[in-house]
Amino acid sequence: MTSIIVILYLFRADQKSKAEGVSKAIWVPYAWAFIAGSRFVSQWLNPNATLTSAEAYLDGSPLDRAVFLILIIIAIAILIRRNLNWRMLFKNNTWIWLFLLFGLISVLWSDYPFVSFKRWVKALGTPLMALVILTEERPLEAIGVMVRRLAYVLLPLSVLFIKYYPHLGRMYHMGQPMFTGVALQKNGLGQICLVVGVYYCWDLLFNRTNRNDLRRRHLFPLHLLILLMLGWLIYMANSSTSLLCLIIAIGMLIVGRMGAVSKAPVRIVRVGLMAVLIVGALEATLGVSAQLIAILGRDPTLTSRVPIWHTLLTMAGNSWLGVGYESFWLGRRLPVLLETVGVMNAHNGYLETYLNIGLVGLALVVALMISGLVKVVKQITTDYRFAVLRLTFIIVVAVYNWTEATLYGVNNMWLLLFLGIIDYRQQRNTVIAVKDNAGRHARIGQVRFTDHATNRMS
Repeated sequence: MTSIIVILYLFRADQKSKAEGVSKAIWVPYAWAFIAGSRFVSQWLNPNATLTSAEAYLDGSPLDRAVFLILIIIAIAILIRRNLNWRMLFKNNTWIWLFLLFGLISVLWSDYPFVSFKRWVKALGTPLMALVILTEERPLEAIGVMVRRLAYVLLPLSVLFIKYYPHLGRMYHMGQPMFTGVALQKNGLGQICLVVGVYYCWDLLFNRTNRNDLRRRHLFPLHLLILLMLGWLIYMANSSTSLLCLIIAIGMLIVGRMGAVSKAPVRIVRVGLMAVLIVGALEATLGVSAQLIAILGRDPTLTSRVPIWHTLLTMAGNSWLGVGYESFWLGRRLPVLLETVGVMNAHNGYLETYLNIGLVGLALVVALMISGLVKVVKQITTDYRFAVLRLTFIIVVAVYNWTEATLYGVNNMWLLLFLGIIDYRQQRNTVIAVKDNAGRHARIGQVRFTDHATNRMS
């Protein structure tokens, strides 16, 4: 009951902030992100359900398919009503559409083409949800509304499940408890904390100059409560990958907030590149990753991930084209994989991409990330706050996928990446009117405006 009261209080207090420029359509990507960050609908309705056979894993849940399809159709309807400039959208995001198109084509050589196609359609929902957010009148505020509302529900429920409903919020591995909260495993809970933590740290660092505003005064106590729950949950989750990524994100945001960097915005990109080069040099000379992993309480083999990666590479199909979109863990390979590696995930987003759609698909993923970084560099001098947030999203997702696989399907890290790399701008003609000497309105001409999903200029 206490958790319900906390959730209602958080939502009620958040309503006082009166987020302008954010429509009710935001509830569609919110529903998608809520499911992606916790459990699918069928798993909420039947928490004890498990996949008992390869056939069940192949077929999936009809209820979940229906829910995702409905959300996708609603998202498409929203985007159609917004009269987007689709030509410009495709032009500005070429690598994203090439990746999606190649994924669709790869269905043709899958052992299970229909299953692969269904999974591709479901995965298409993630960029569509990102577009719904980014085509809001104020996309930056829309991201904040969605993440805050996720935090208001998922964090209190996770605390509730862990403390009072262990059959819902915990699982056991080799006799040791793992705290999962509303997710299905501890890394899922860590991912929730990472997504919420990145946004709230950015908000505290880059919006603090607005605290005298009434809206900011309403949000500050909510931020404090959320951060307290966040700290406790990320400690309970014990997810080293999420913790490391959050530390990296905080470091980037602190550097971005420094006066020397903010006054010359391109410097943050230079700092990022320099950091990558330094880390690469330390890794090559001192093997710093093994030492860092040990500090985080993990063995240098990344909890046996490296041997798993070697095994999966020996079972890979066509090195250039893969085995078809999300098809590697299907059919006759699944029981063999479960017997040899004991997992149903490569625990590396780049390896997972390679196994499914080969080197071509992997190259497209890298290309869309690089294209996103280029867009951020262009935006950083016009909308610094948003550019820093997008840059953080891209870097965090890129690092996260070294030990987890989230570059596909329905998950919030994949959504964060699309929020960071999608570029949408639409031109519109606006009539400029002024009053003449007699006080009458007179139209003096039209000015072409450019609406940016990442920046609004007028």
